[in-house]
Parts: sequence; structure tokens; C-alpha cells
Amino acid sequence: MAITHRRLGRHGVLVSNLCLGTMNFGPYTSKEDSFAIMDRALELGINFFDTADVYGRTAGPGATEEIIGEWFAQGGGRRDAVVLATKVYNPVSRAEYLPEPNRDQRNLSAYKIQKHCEGSLERLRTDRIDIYQMHHVDHDCPWDETWTAFNSLIGQGKVVYIGSSNFAGWDIATACQEAAKRNMLGLVSEQSIYHLDNRAIELEVIPACRHYGLGLIPWSPLGGGLLAGALEKVETGRRSNPGLIARVEEKRPQLDAWEALCREIGHPPAEVALAWLLHNPAVSAPIIGPRTMEQLESAARATEITLDADALARLDEIFPGPGGEAPKAYAW
Repeated sequence: MAITHRRLGRHGVLVSNLCLGTMNFGPYTSKEDSFAIMDRALELGINFFDTADVYGRTAGPGATEEIIGEWFAQGGGRRDAVVLATKVYNPVSRAEYLPEPNRDQRNLSAYKIQKHCEGSLERLRTDRIDIYQMHHVDHDCPWDETWTAFNSLIGQGKVVYIGSSNFAGWDIATACQEAAKRNMLGLVSEQSIYHLDNRAIELEVIPACRHYGLGLIPWSPLGGGLLAGALEKVETGRRSNPGLIARVEEKRPQLDAWEALCREIGHPPAEVALAWLLHNPAVSAPIIGPRTMEQLESAARATEITLDADALARLDEIFPGPGGEAPKAYAW
């Protein structure tokens, strides 16, 4: 497999060119299968794991972090082999907790950041979070408060780097400028939705990441399954999800052309969609979210695919982006 390791943006830490997303661990993937997937990820060379304090869905918020923590607790060097990223912003309400507004609301207050960090460290059974990410921007909380809280955690050795997720280009710029005022490193990464059928971040987020040296970590690289052979699966009855069926019908001409091109290239659509992201020099590591071992192996195979100039041009025709970067994409 062609798993490689690269710097995260302009920063010194080395991460694999695929990031193991863990959202399915707990609600859809059993603990035992999650353990096997994480073990296999390390064998493949994937050292970058992403989670969030809120992940767990039907198993309850925090359940995913607990599974990862139990996996780390087995020892064998697992924790030191992983660049671990988790997130803060969303509510983490659990049955054993009393109602508490600072924990149960969406924000980036210093109070919440400190409280949620301690909770994540306990669930993950670790003494540090390598990349602590803001799961969303909080425009109502002053950066003085947010950066002071993160700086305190860094000083205590509980957090190494700070990242963002779902930030606009100007949010990235503001966060980095506010950090620079405080002589802090600032953001090292941004997680954004990015795939062939959603290329909006090419306008301003990618240019901001490049300017400030952030690693880009695309989430939903398969468009929620749309780019994973959805047309064929719906037509053969292998997928009957009403929401996906509606999206397939809406985009049928594009998907006809897309899946035909994938057959011509000779690889499954899910693997081609990942390969397209990996061809972008701005991308550090797409987040893959395997529910099964085969999905992990398929994602790893995507790193071996080379798309030539003709294939990339045809993909642009099927899924046109915004036309370039702002403002040239829409102005003279």
C-alpha cells in the first residue's frame, strides 16, 4: 500500500496521507471490530486518528473516545504510534451527568474547553491530545478567552497543537492573526467538508490554509456515499435509503458519467474519489470513516491510484468546482 507520511501543512509533525475517522466506532462498528480496524490501520502505516468528544450517537456521546481509550490501554506502544486528534464545541450530555449549561451548549468558552479537555483525556486514557480541534467556530466568544484557554492547556502539556473544523476562510485568518498577537503557534489544521460534488472551499478556505500553513483534512470525502457507487447500488437494490435515493435521482446525469469514468479508470468509485483528493497538494489527509475492515482496505488501495491529466480534466467536467480561487473565480 502507498501510505506515506508528510508534514501537516507547514508544521513539523508527520501524519499519514489518510486519517482514520472513528465516528462509526460504537454506534455502527462493535468495539471488537473497531479494535481490529485500528490495529490494521497501524499495520498499513496510518498513524493519524481523528475523533470527537461528541461521537457515539446511539451509544451515547463520548462512547467513541472510550473505545479508543480501551484500545490504547492494551499497550504495545499503541498510544505513542498515533497522532491523536479530538474536538471540542458540541454538547456532551451523558446519562450520568446532571444538567449543566456550560457543558450542554455549543460554545468555545474557557470554562467549557477546560472541562471538555479533562473529559476527553479521561475517556481516551491518555495524558495528552495531540491536535485539539475546535469543532466549529464560536463568533460570540472572544478570541482572548478561547486562545487563553488553549494556551493554558498547552502549557500544562495536555494539548500539543490546536486545529479548527468548519471554519470559513476569514475565520481561519482571524484565528491565526489573534494567535500571532499572543506569540502562539495558532492553527495547524482545518477540517472541512470537501469532495468532488462539494468544492466550495476552493474559493477561500484552501487559499487561507495555504497562506497560513495549515494542513487540510477533508471530511466526507465520499459525499455521504454519493460518490461510492451510489447509482449502481440503488439500481441493483443494494441501497434503499430514501435520502440517498433522492440525491441519486437529483444528480443522475453526473453520476452516470462519474461511474462510467470510474469503470474506464478501472477502480471502484470510492477509491477514485479518494485518489482525486490525494492529488491535491493542499490536502494533508482525507478522513476515512470505515465501518468495516474491507472499507479500510479499499481506502488504503486508493493511495496507489494515479490519475492522469485527462482523467483529472474529465472529473472537472463532471463535477465543476467554483472556477478557481476568490476573487478571480467571480471577478475580473
